Amino acid sequence: MGKHLLVIGLVWPEPSSSAAGWRMLQLLALFKEEGYLISFASAASKSAYSVDLQGMGIQEVQIQLNDSSFDSYLEDLMPEVVLFDRFMIEEQYSWRVAQVCPNAIRVLDTEDLHFVRQARQEAFKKQGPWKDELYYSAMAKRELAAIYRSDLSLIISQVEWEILTKQFHIPAHILTLLSFHVSKDNLYSNFLDFEDRKDFVFIGNFLHEPNWRTVLEIKRLWPKIRQQIPKAEVHIYGAYPSQKVWELNKPNEGFIIKGRAEHAVETLSKYRVLLAPIPFGAGLKGKFIDALYAQTPSVTSKIGAEGMLNNRAEWQGFIVENEEEIVEKACELYLEPVVWNEQVTLGKKLLMDLLHDDWGSAFIDQLDAVRQELGAHRNLNFTGQILWSNQFLATKYMSQWIEEKNKSNDDARG
Repeated sequence: MGKHLLVIGLVWPEPSSSAAGWRMLQLLALFKEEGYLISFASAASKSAYSVDLQGMGIQEVQIQLNDSSFDSYLEDLMPEVVLFDRFMIEEQYSWRVAQVCPNAIRVLDTEDLHFVRQARQEAFKKQGPWKDELYYSAMAKRELAAIYRSDLSLIISQVEWEILTKQFHIPAHILTLLSFHVSKDNLYSNFLDFEDRKDFVFIGNFLHEPNWRTVLEIKRLWPKIRQQIPKAEVHIYGAYPSQKVWELNKPNEGFIIKGRAEHAVETLSKYRVLLAPIPFGAGLKGKFIDALYAQTPSVTSKIGAEGMLNNRAEWQGFIVENEEEIVEKACELYLEPVVWNEQVTLGKKLLMDLLHDDWGSAFIDQLDAVRQELGAHRNLNFTGQILWSNQFLATKYMSQWIEEKNKSNDDARG
């Protein structure tokens, strides 16, 4: 019998809807290559776009939130590794895992640091100068507590690693830097030249607030761009567009809402410029990986590019910060074939730099080392042990209270 991994998902993975979905599939593939038996459990409902995990040889399990039936499931499964999909899932389930499977290695996949994204969103709303004090929020306390309670936490960008280790002094031995897997298997081959492409494009899941705000930024700037390029259009793609998104659709102004893109790379490969003036966010943006695959240069902000650059100078397009530069560089990239081709060449170099045949190997080695010395590893993280003492387990007792309340309501209805 092989080692067993249990993944507890916030949602069922939808790789065609968000970067988080295909990031999860990358992690599952990594564990499968290492010979793990995998179970994926979630209390969420499936959608028409949820990937067929069973077809990949992964057991799918529907679980209930705040219900002791999950404890019975754990007792039967007894996984060696449990991966929590974002800190909210760690809060809800980790105490049950620690109670039933104390020797299971608990891994938190942060996706991106939610408190960093929230702090930047607050700064954007206030339109004031950035202050590090914005990081010190109630969400930061929750997310950092989840990191301390976990044996390992997956961090997706160097920027977030430095925030954790330098700003908050999180011990490096409980963190693992693991970016998106950029693979030769995903390289696209059907490239169009400058002359065969047209129009601007943006792509991003509309349930993600930074994407929605970016669309509003594009809408605000679009008249200035179209004034210089009257025949150009901008096409906005993304999963789960709401009514407020569709209300922005103005074909007569060249601003067109397209909805979901089933194949992001193929879609991007038809356009001349990815327009993405992202005002706030965190982590890595999957749209730029897709744009590299599609050889579609972009105009974006420092926050948009930060997680991918990691001290590199190359970018496929332009990184700009103010309104005038966004308009100027977007028009230059769109109108000048020499400039466009130069940026595509830079993008090819960046893509080659990001390719790693041994992606995930350092994480697997770290996981194996933790397994060999789990007790010593946890002793080095004494803050985590403090958080596991009873007086700090508010999430456990809240969950138990909800469960008892639900039982009482069921009895009353019966």
